[in-house]
Amino acid sequence: MTVLLIYIQRYWQAITLLILTVITALSLWPLETLPAVPGTDKTHHFIAYATLIFPVALRKPRYWLMIGGFFIAWSGAIELVQPYVNRYGEWLDMAANTGGIVCGILAALLIRARRLV
Repeated sequence: MTVLLIYIQRYWQAITLLILTVITALSLWPLETLPAVPGTDKTHHFIAYATLIFPVALRKPRYWLMIGGFFIAWSGAIELVQPYVNRYGEWLDMAANTGGIVCGILAALLIRARRLV
């Protein structure tokens, strides 16, 4: 596991940009109906944004908290745009995204505190 964490820390920028691109594309892709997947929509939002912030919080670059704030604002912008691409914008989705960001930060800080990386 330590090797994986070191890899995430080393390539945090590329990993984060890839995750942000995937989240944005999936959030704005027009759908006729939502796919049937296990869990709730809010759970998926929570996991996606926790995963998004985790590499940033693990690496802790100079402006890492501002990056987290940007991700919250980005998720709000996505919710505002979704009605224009045949999707539903919900502020509870943004709340789930924010909760995911907070938990992703806490998980990364816990790993750093345990000196696993």
